[in-house]
Amino acid sequence: MLNLASLLRDSAHASPAKTALIINDRQLPYMMVHGYAQRFAGGLKKLGIHPGQHIALLLPNVPHFTLAYFGAHYNANPVVPMNVLLTADEIAYHLEDSDAVALVVWEGFYEQAKAGAARVPTCKHVIVAKADPTDPTAPEGAISMTALIGTSEPVTELPNTMPDDTAVILYTSGTTGRPKGAELTHFNLFYNAEYAATKLLRTDSSAVAFAVLPLFHSFGQTCIQNATLLGGGTIVLMPRFEPTAAFELLAKHKVTLFAGVPTMYFALLHHPDAGKYDLSTLKYCASGGAAMPVEVMKAFDEKYKVNILEGYGLSETSPVASFNILERPKKPGSIGLPIKGVEFKLVDDQDKTVEKNGEPGEICIKGHNVMKGYYKKPEANAEAFKGGWFHTGDVAIRDDDGYYFIVDRKKDMIIRGGFNVYPREIEECLYAHPAVAEAAVIGVPHESHGEEVKAILALKPGHKASAEDIIAYCKEHLAAYKYPRVVEFMDALPKGPTGKILKRELRTK
Repeated sequence: MLNLASLLRDSAHASPAKTALIINDRQLPYMMVHGYAQRFAGGLKKLGIHPGQHIALLLPNVPHFTLAYFGAHYNANPVVPMNVLLTADEIAYHLEDSDAVALVVWEGFYEQAKAGAARVPTCKHVIVAKADPTDPTAPEGAISMTALIGTSEPVTELPNTMPDDTAVILYTSGTTGRPKGAELTHFNLFYNAEYAATKLLRTDSSAVAFAVLPLFHSFGQTCIQNATLLGGGTIVLMPRFEPTAAFELLAKHKVTLFAGVPTMYFALLHHPDAGKYDLSTLKYCASGGAAMPVEVMKAFDEKYKVNILEGYGLSETSPVASFNILERPKKPGSIGLPIKGVEFKLVDDQDKTVEKNGEPGEICIKGHNVMKGYYKKPEANAEAFKGGWFHTGDVAIRDDDGYYFIVDRKKDMIIRGGFNVYPREIEECLYAHPAVAEAAVIGVPHESHGEEVKAILALKPGHKASAEDIIAYCKEHLAAYKYPRVVEFMDALPKGPTGKILKRELRTK
């Protein structure tokens, strides 16, 4: 058997009084986090939730995420973490598509969660987590997480889950249609966290890790939460990144590990008061989610006497697939080498292997980190696993030392501030606007976000809409990181002979 919650259990047994989580001025020891997780499992059992049923989480970086995440595993319930910025429409889609029977939601997101869950009859329970741990109340029709934990008997034995059983379903969008749920197993996630803990970020019991990457995202979940708890370290939680507050927490708690997306490093590097804070305890820094500008990496390394390691991965790969590692020279701009037990190959448009170094090809991956497949999406799986390799859609070159460099994205994906934004989803929203005849969404360079979302539109004859109208419409229907901030109008969008809109021409305008 194998269960992801064993990493929390083992560290709680080894060091029960050690601080596991810090939020504001509150410190939670391992025995408390583990005990509450066991009681949450008992609460799920009391609600009649059976092993194998799915539990959705709509939680920021707060202790409740960790409690619900591992508590669900103690009842053998796969977890469906969701982006807290989702709208009611998006929440309803995720709950329905994932077959979630319960939703655990932070009090600040309750209204959109309630509206979304109300549309999904199969989601029978909404469990509300509150900042005040002593408050057992909940809105009418909802369940208090505090009360549920406080009135439930703990589940003390890990269930007999198998390595290939689904542990987490992470939603990731594609260029065709709506988001798909990547089914990650206990084996996928446990061994990806173990690699991060022992080989990559060295999260032993002395580690103090800064959790500012969202825990609902695979990077934060594996490399910060799971890796640090596996090693018996301490996690400092920050629900929302803000540079000044981040500096204060990094200095106050003597953080040793910081993992972030390039926009965070950019913000810290250029903060006017950066010199006021002592970050001398920082040992390890990791970057992912988007390409790290080489100049930003060099400047941050020099200023804080660290060595930012850049890597690559996807939700579908648990997520770590390759990384620059401490034992080998770092190559700025490179995503490093495939991690142990993982294979890369590059293929051309005919799916034939690109043998020559320096020639571009799509990255394909095999290994212990690759998902079982997309939940209930056999056609998408057939496409993604052509020839038995997972096709990433990212185009790279390999140098003579075996290091990989991303050069393009085969898919049209935009990476805005570390979040993946898929044009197709936004275009579908735009086409629902009564004034829009044609729509194309592209990424444009942005100094701090890496890329910004731009919509290019042609309006229907006789209709009017301003850029502000379009942005407000998208803001209502899409999560905050997705809606376009830049809108341009044309009489007609450029098209090829088949009528397909030519985005490459729009990008070169």
